[in-house]
Amino acid sequence: MKLNSSKMNDKDDYYLAVILPTYCEAENIEKIISAIEKLDVNQKIFVVDDSSPDGTGNIVKRLQETYSNVVLLSRRYKAGLGTAITYGFHFILSQPSLPKYIVTMDADGSHNPNDIPKLLQQANRGYDIVIGSRYCKGGKVKGWSLTRLIISKVANKLTAKLVGLPLSDFTSGFRVYSREYVEDVLPKLHSQTYEIQIETLRQARVNNAKVTETPITFVNRKKGKSKLTKNEIISFLVYTLKTAIKELKNSFWRRILVRRFG
Repeated sequence: MKLNSSKMNDKDDYYLAVILPTYCEAENIEKIISAIEKLDVNQKIFVVDDSSPDGTGNIVKRLQETYSNVVLLSRRYKAGLGTAITYGFHFILSQPSLPKYIVTMDADGSHNPNDIPKLLQQANRGYDIVIGSRYCKGGKVKGWSLTRLIISKVANKLTAKLVGLPLSDFTSGFRVYSREYVEDVLPKLHSQTYEIQIETLRQARVNNAKVTETPITFVNRKKGKSKLTKNEIISFLVYTLKTAIKELKNSFWRRILVRRFG
């Protein structure tokens, strides 16, 4: 695993770490980093790039000459969103200086960096996870077909029943995590791809963490292609099915114990 962390100043504590998983985002990465840099927040940006063949990593290296708080973590191959996020978590927590919060967001422009302060405001009220939600009151989706929107909403309705949290958007990747929550659950996270979004929330329920959501406007990417593959969709469905089976088993044994011991 190649790491380019020469631009990181480990002597200074900082408020926010932003994780940007990337694969072939050369058309978008400069714009998203520049927008994040304009926020009035003491932050560091961690780009986890899976050796993008379009030169995304080279653009980040060039931006490091302007922004001393940008860190490039280059992985040797495309290994999935889940591993990119957990790798970012591990790297951040391994450093001498630690942030108070960690943001995860897409690097394709779907998530607006100007919404980060809004999510942080909620986090400062004591929440362990704040979700930038497309489906809570005030949330919006732009640029999706009606079919895709319906599928996404149905999937989230089903996930709500499985996970058991009063949320409307379980699959949004735009989130603020408290560092303490990440430290607690990181050893229990094993997702490879997009199921990381559900796994982190399932762990929140198991650990009685405080979770909330705040409305955002999600805008479908304007440049580049979606990285969601057929195998990743299958992996997501398999994880959801396994979670459903596990919840049914747990529910069954809880009923047995209640009947037997009261």
